[in-house]
Amino acid sequence: MAVPCTFLAPLLLLLLCRLGPHLAAARRPAGVECVIFNEEYMTCIWGSKETLTTNYSLYYWYENRSPVVECMHYLQDQDVRVGCRFNQSEIIQFRPFRVLVNASLGDRTLEIPSERMELQDLVKPEAPVNLTIHNITSNQLQLTWTSPYPRAQCLEHAVKYKSNKDTGWTEHLVKGDVFSFPSVDYEKYYTFYVRSKINSYCGKTQLWSEWSVPVFWGSNSSSKGAAEEQLHWFWIHTVLIPIASCLLLLVLVILLVRMERVWVILMPQIPNPSKNFDELFITHNGNFQEWAGVPKDVVESFKPNYSESICYVSELPSKDSYEPLWESSNHSPSVMPVPPAAPSEHSPYKNSYMGV
Repeated sequence: MAVPCTFLAPLLLLLLCRLGPHLAAARRPAGVECVIFNEEYMTCIWGSKETLTTNYSLYYWYENRSPVVECMHYLQDQDVRVGCRFNQSEIIQFRPFRVLVNASLGDRTLEIPSERMELQDLVKPEAPVNLTIHNITSNQLQLTWTSPYPRAQCLEHAVKYKSNKDTGWTEHLVKGDVFSFPSVDYEKYYTFYVRSKINSYCGKTQLWSEWSVPVFWGSNSSSKGAAEEQLHWFWIHTVLIPIASCLLLLVLVILLVRMERVWVILMPQIPNPSKNFDELFITHNGNFQEWAGVPKDVVESFKPNYSESICYVSELPSKDSYEPLWESSNHSPSVMPVPPAAPSEHSPYKNSYMGV
C-alpha cells in the first residue's frame, strides 16, 4: 500500500532536524592554525563563514600548571567566530601551548581538534625593508636591507633576482643582511627581492615572510621611458596643479577684496563735471574770460569807446484839438519849444518837433 505524500513531508522534516547536529559535526574544521606575526601578536584560526555553522569558543593554557583562560579577542566573519587574536603580553615562547575549541549545539558538544604547539616554531617575521644596491667594483654589486623583526640575529634570508633577459628567477639563501652579486652585465636590467624566516637557532619553522618591495638596477630603455613618464606626471600632479590652484585661489581672493574697483571698471560711473568748475566760481568769481585765460588786451578790445546823447521824441496833437499843455497847468513848462527845422521833403515827421 502506497504511503500518501502528505505523510512523507513531516517525516522527512523530522529526520533532517535529528540529523542536523551530525551534519554540522561532519562539516566542522579540521584543526586550529596559530601564527605569531613578527612577535607582535598571534592569531589562531579554526575556520571561515563557509565552513562554520555555529560560534565556537577558544580556551588556552600553557603547560606546567598554567590556568585555563578563554579568548578575549575573537575574530569574526559576518558575526561568526572564526579565530582568536592574542596580544604580545599573552604570548610565551619556549613553553608548550594548548588550545581547546568547542561549541554547544542542542544537546551535543562540538569540538575542533588541536595539538600541542611550540610558539617559537610558529613565528612569521615581517618582510625586509630599505633594500639598497651599492656598486662595489665595476662588475660587482652589493645588496643590503633591514628587517623590522626585533631579533635580527634569529633570521635567515632568501634573495631572488633575474634580469630582463632571463626567463626564470635565481634564488640564494643568505645568513646575514648583505648579498654580494659578483658579476653583472651593464646591458641588462635586474630586479631583486628579499624575504626572511626564523633560523634553526631560534626555532623550527618554514613560515617565510612575504617578499619585499623590489629594487632595480641596470639599463632598460623601456623602463627609463616609463620612469621619465612617471616623473613627468609626478611633476604635473604634485607641483604644477597645486601651484596653479594656489594662484587661481589667490586671484579670486584679490578680486573679492577689490570687488568695488572691478565693478567700477566693468560699470564705470558717470563723471561729475561740477568739480571742473570749482576754480571758475571760487578763484575767479565767475569771470569766464579770466578763467578761460583770454588775454587782457583782447578783453579791452571788446569794450565800447564812444558815447551817444539821449534823444527824446514825442508826437504833437492835431491842430483842431490843439491846447497848449501849459494852459491846464499853473506852472510854465520847463522846456520851451524850439521852431523846428525845415523838414525835408520826404521826412515822415512833418507835424512833429524835436526837443533837446
